[in-house]
Amino acid sequence: MHPLSIRIKTFNKITPLLFPIKSQSLCFFNAEKPPSDSPVSAQKLANSFEWCHAVHSLSVGHFKAGAFDEVLRVYLNFRQRKVGIHGSAFTLCLKSCIQLCRLDFGKAIHVDILKFGLNTDRFVGSSLIGFYAVCKDMVDARKVFDEIAERDIVAYTSLITGYTRSNDHHAAYKAFALVQCMMDDNLEPNRVTLVSLLQAASNPRLLNHGESVHAYAVRRGVSCFDEVFKTSLMDMYVKCGALHKAALVFSQISTKTTACWNVLINGYLKSCQPFEALNLFLLMGQEGHKFDLISLANGVLSCANLGLLRVGKSIHGYMFRTEVQLDVVTNTSLIDMYSKCNSCEKAREIFDAMKDKDVISYNVLMAGYLHNGHAREAIKSFHNMRRFGLTENEATVLTIVSAYSDLKDVRQGRSIHGFVITHGFESKTDVANQVMYLYVKCEHIDYARQVFDQIKHKDLVSWTSMMMGYENLGHANKVITLFYKMTNSEKQHNPDLVTLTCLLQAFSRLGCVRQIKEIHCHVIRASMENEITIMNSLLTNYSKCGLYKTSKELFGQMGTKCIASWNTMIAASGMHGDCVGALDLINQMKKQNVVPDDVTFMSALSSCSHAGLVEEGLNLFKMMTEEYGLVPGEEHYGCVVDLLGRAGQLKEAFDFLKCVPARQSGSALCALVSACRVHGNSEMGEVLGRWLLDFDPENSRSYGLVSSLYAESERWSEAARIRVTAKQRGLKTTTGCSMIETDR
Repeated sequence: MHPLSIRIKTFNKITPLLFPIKSQSLCFFNAEKPPSDSPVSAQKLANSFEWCHAVHSLSVGHFKAGAFDEVLRVYLNFRQRKVGIHGSAFTLCLKSCIQLCRLDFGKAIHVDILKFGLNTDRFVGSSLIGFYAVCKDMVDARKVFDEIAERDIVAYTSLITGYTRSNDHHAAYKAFALVQCMMDDNLEPNRVTLVSLLQAASNPRLLNHGESVHAYAVRRGVSCFDEVFKTSLMDMYVKCGALHKAALVFSQISTKTTACWNVLINGYLKSCQPFEALNLFLLMGQEGHKFDLISLANGVLSCANLGLLRVGKSIHGYMFRTEVQLDVVTNTSLIDMYSKCNSCEKAREIFDAMKDKDVISYNVLMAGYLHNGHAREAIKSFHNMRRFGLTENEATVLTIVSAYSDLKDVRQGRSIHGFVITHGFESKTDVANQVMYLYVKCEHIDYARQVFDQIKHKDLVSWTSMMMGYENLGHANKVITLFYKMTNSEKQHNPDLVTLTCLLQAFSRLGCVRQIKEIHCHVIRASMENEITIMNSLLTNYSKCGLYKTSKELFGQMGTKCIASWNTMIAASGMHGDCVGALDLINQMKKQNVVPDDVTFMSALSSCSHAGLVEEGLNLFKMMTEEYGLVPGEEHYGCVVDLLGRAGQLKEAFDFLKCVPARQSGSALCALVSACRVHGNSEMGEVLGRWLLDFDPENSRSYGLVSSLYAESERWSEAARIRVTAKQRGLKTTTGCSMIETDR
């Protein structure tokens, strides 16, 4: 007895079958009389063959009409009356079970098939294979396949398709092994088989298998005229990461369908090439192809990734003009586009108008709020989603934990951590990493370490996040200890750019020049010299450790430089008193057509200020505003005042300060008060001191500067009064520290 027979409970009350099967295509129930409700006359159903055809005809009619429950009702009705059933009726019943998700019913039908030996029939067997494939039970599907007496191309293709649908690369290998068995039986794959194989090969590990299918199709001439096959071929290449091959296949299609356009556009989106995706979308419209919902969603997503609000709005307007009935996918893409283009109100308007909201649409809305800095609105949307009975997924949890991270409230952070645990998400490494990051942002490094220690499967993000947490709080020793622990763990992880940058900062904080050089050697061995991020970090940390000459040599060896590289080197020049070198770098930028930004001028002005180059500094400020049209910030104004103040030009500095916008005068005021103290101009300093205290009454530095000013003039009572006022306000002065470098 087949093992399936012991599973069946569905048919316990149904009359057992009386007679065994007499042929491979008909199952007889020895009908004694026709059913009273049958539209077919009793005379025409005088023999069993006529009964079988009646069952078949009724089943076909109901199946074509989409009345799948009626197909099963007919099967039960005729079965109870012991009426013969044609083998094709079993096939229709199995397909109806799939449509109705009646898996137990389908297994019960399998028992009937087994009792009468129809399991060896290739037609019925193929239907059973398809049924079990939908049930994701490929073990029983294979057993059914093995029981078929004379296997044909349909039986083989059914099992291959089943393996394909399992979305497992191991099952995909089984599908290709089955093709070899099929060809050993002198059966050649047809178009349906090849399409299924292409779906099985939609994995980067199986790219060579997909290319073999492509080559076979070319030899057989399938790809020359079959648009479905070419679209499947493109989809396979896209999923395998071979986008250029998908584009080549696309160019060879004479009559392009909407589906093939969608596949290639989606491929560009997945490969982070939104500009190419948008160009292809626009070309599709120019050539007169009709956009479907998938096309429109892809076009909107391209605009979202590029931040092109105006183009996205035009696509949205096209939807209105053509009166397209938007589905949840298209609406969600519109929400994403408006959110990424800083139009949260419009995104919310579209979301509120949606009738069928799902968890993905909520996730996109929450991510949009988070992107625009509205963490509380994201949390509110999360609670609304749960109120409507939608179940959160991993993406939901990641978004909501990120929202609580932005609030930097450890109490609420611990509450969402409890939610993660109670809902079974703590075992997800990505979620645990995000919870750890939450505690790091709240500066509760001990809580973060507890989460880190409980992660069973730590990935590189886990280690790097914990290292960055220690680095941000100044625990450089723990960063280094954790790095060595990562390299000695069971699952070794190769450090990426973020890990190495964090490690460089820790070594720089401790003045460990030798270790910084070791990381530099690792960068060279790993052929990472073209990674600008790590090279800029090396420039910064060499200069911080006093190796200015090494920084200059490294900068000269860099093949590719970005604006951050130039800014880093200019800052290093100023740090080491090489103002001439900083100005020379700015001249080199002009020659190489590199446009400086506000950080560039900030570093250069600071360098001129410390070097006492007043004229050069003023020329830089003029160049910044007039030649490059940059708007100065508070730091730039402060640098210019400091430049004039250090040179003793207090009147000029005061006149310049009058032109500074009130909201951006804080740094400039502090700089001029300090200059007045240094040059002994207590009269101007006192006026500016009162001005400074009124401008920023909650800054302890302001009180310290004014108090020092009075002390320089030996006005001790006023100095003491200022310090008492600061103490009454609860302001504390940050203690300074210095480090003597011992490791060279």
